[in-house]
Order: sequence, then structure tokens, then C-alpha cells
Amino acid sequence: MLVLGSGPGGQKAAIAAAKLGRRVAVVDRPDMVGGVSLHTGTIPSKTLREAVLYLTGLTQRDLYGQSYRLKEDITVADLTARTQHVVSRETDIVRSQLSRNHVSLFSGTGRFVDDHTVALREAGGGRERTISAEHIVIATGTRPARPESVEFDGRTILDSDNVLTVERVPRSMVIVGAGVIGMEYASMFAALGSKVTVVEKRAGMLDMCDVEVIESLKYHLRDLAVTFRFGETVAAVERHPRGTLTVLASGKKIPADAVMYSAGRQGLTDELDLGRAGLAADPRGRIEVDEHYRTRVPHIYAVGDVIGFPALAATSMEQGRAAAYHACGEPVARMHHLQPIGIYTIPEISFVGRTEDQLTEDSVPFEVGVARYRELARGQIIGDAHGMLKLLVSPEDRRLLGVHCFGTGATELIHIGQSVMGCGGTVDYLVDAVFNYPTLAESYKVAALDATNRLRQLDRIGE
Repeated sequence: MLVLGSGPGGQKAAIAAAKLGRRVAVVDRPDMVGGVSLHTGTIPSKTLREAVLYLTGLTQRDLYGQSYRLKEDITVADLTARTQHVVSRETDIVRSQLSRNHVSLFSGTGRFVDDHTVALREAGGGRERTISAEHIVIATGTRPARPESVEFDGRTILDSDNVLTVERVPRSMVIVGAGVIGMEYASMFAALGSKVTVVEKRAGMLDMCDVEVIESLKYHLRDLAVTFRFGETVAAVERHPRGTLTVLASGKKIPADAVMYSAGRQGLTDELDLGRAGLAADPRGRIEVDEHYRTRVPHIYAVGDVIGFPALAATSMEQGRAAAYHACGEPVARMHHLQPIGIYTIPEISFVGRTEDQLTEDSVPFEVGVARYRELARGQIIGDAHGMLKLLVSPEDRRLLGVHCFGTGATELIHIGQSVMGCGGTVDYLVDAVFNYPTLAESYKVAALDATNRLRQLDRIGE
């Protein structure tokens, strides 16, 4: 098996095939081992978030006052030191895992010669060699999509890759796009003290999330002086000696030190010569696959962001493993439909299952149980008085229909609800379970008791 790309999907495909006794090779640029996820995406952005929370002392201000700061003048060097350390360590781990599993790592870039052969151009513009394989997995990932009308310079007009290499923390910033990436960076720069304006052509943001959670996030971000311009489109971005001027189609003009575009992602397929393998990509550079992650050429698979939604590191890993198992004739179950979503805004958001709006639209009755962090001893200890956990429960069979969490540790907490839902458990399990005290996980018991009290009232009315 030959794997093009060493990100989360490529790694897991390669290692899974190697463990099944196949001879495996991975092709990637030497500076990108671990993929976009490790170098410009998931890992650096989440590490940056941790550095921001630590250095600003933002999460401790309920305890120590609004003026609390760990460091008054936070520089880019302060922020990137932690990121560079984590990325370096993670790169070593990826290399070690490939080596331990006897996966050959070729440094360079690949392009198809035919449907079984890839031409490898070695790093540094060296000689080109060909590699043939029985199965090929495309896991090349994506890059930020860049509107052609915008002149990106990597200093004042940025995308989500080069925002990590800004020379200084901007005093003011415009973020175009209120999707996941845009809102994560809006949170971070607002926490650092930047005056952030978010411009979004849609009427709202993060519409896949629970409405109450999004309203809470908007409240917190407005408290950090974030301004929202919904229903607005950018007509032009002008670069001036003293900064940038974002001109909206409505005529509004927004001055700022920097502008960051978060306009979706573009598949890294344009240099693969897909046509030589009998393949093609859509205008966004994405490759179509079936339920086994096979392309239209049965022995060529594609996994990860390059195949589109959900484009998450976690799902990419599972897609890589599933593709390798299928290619090697190993039985593999379909990926479970319950996929947790984590959004690393400040505070963070995570959910699994359906939202209230989706259940209402599908005419599915539900009852709600809520636990607020301020009611939990652990919430008081950590200084998070705003977090919450919401359970959506079926009044017919008491199963969990959705779990929504907002606040500290949300992306960790969600897996308890995911496990109960995945095993077909009911709210009664959470009522009867004993949780460590004091913990945030105790919120499940509090929310479950709230839901069952509401269900009991329904039953009494019906008697």
C-alpha cells in the first residue's frame, strides 16, 4: 500500500495496513510529517488556545478579579514557544510510530503516472523515481481557500495558516467568516485583547450547534468586545500604511491592523495528476468516495479532509483505518453515526446527537435536563460559573437524543454522553450512576435528575 500524505488519516491507514502484514510506504514533504493537522491546523491552533488561556488568566478572573493577568504584555514569541515545542514532540511521535511499524517514509511529493504508479519528486528538487503499489490511499488534506479578489500578504491580510506566524498581536482585527475556524480564532484574539469584528454573510454562526449554546457564546464574546456583522459581505479589503480597511457591500468600512479570512478549505489535489489515474476532483479539490472510502478506481482510496465533510482529525483517523482494513480484506464495521463535534472557542463547545431544532423539525418529542457549572462544586473550584450541560431525553423510552455542552472541558465531557447513547442507554443510567465528587462529570447526574423530574411531571398530568 502507498499512502499519499502523513496526516491523521494517512498515518492510521498506513499503520493499520502494516499491522495486517502489508508492505507500506508513505509519501510526504519532510517539513509536513504529521500533515496539515499537526503543522498549521488542529494541533498548533489548540496549543495556541491553551497558551492564550494560561497567559491571559482569562479563566481565573471570576476568582481573582477582572484585572487578573498572568503576563501583562503578551508577545507572539510567548504564544509560539509552546506551539513549537508541541509540534516538534508530536512530529517525533509520528515518525517513531511509522518506524516502529516498519512503514517506509519517502520525503517529497507524489503525482500519479497511472492508477498503480506514483512518481515521487524528492525534497529539494532532486531526482524523480516511481513507486508502484497494489493499493493507493490519497490523504493529502486541504489548505485554506483564498478568494481570488483578495491580495493575501501573510502579514496584514491573512488566512488561517499564516495567522499563526503574525509578527505581533494585532490591536484590532477583522475576521471574515463565522465558521468553526473563524470563531476559534475570534475567541483567541479577543482573549488577548484585540478588538475583533466578525463579518458573516449568513444570518448567524455555527448553525449546527444548539441555539442556547450559541447565544451563550455570543454573550461571552461580546463581553470580550467582539462585534458581529451578520448578513454582511465583504466588497473589498484595502491595505494602507497604517493597517487595513475592510469595505462591506452595505457601505460600512472597518479599519483594523489585520484581516483574517476563514473561507473554507480547498483540497490539495491539483498537483496529483488525478486524470492519469482515472480520477477527478470537484471545484473545491475534493474526491468522491463510496462507503468504504473507495474512489471510482476500486484500488485507490481517499480519506480525511480531501473527501470533504466532516473534515475532522478524529473522523479522518477512523476513515484511514477503515480504508486500510477494506483494502486488505479485513472485516470492518461502518463508522458509528454518533460522531462528537468539538469546537475550541473560548469557552469551548461540544455536542453529540441532535439539537432541539432538529428534533422539532423531525416531530420527535423530547424533554430537557440542564446542569449549570455554577451549581457544581467543581465549577466553583475552577471558576467557571457560566458552563452548562444539556441532555435531550425521549419521553417515550427515556433514551438520550442529544447531549450539548458549553464550558471548560466540554470536549472531554461529551464522551460520557456519547458512550451512553452509543450503547442505547437511558437517562436512568445517569440518575443511578455514581460520579466522582467534585467533578464536572457530575453534571450528567444533575442534568439527568432535572430531566427525570420533568418527565415525572408529564406522567402525573397523564394519570
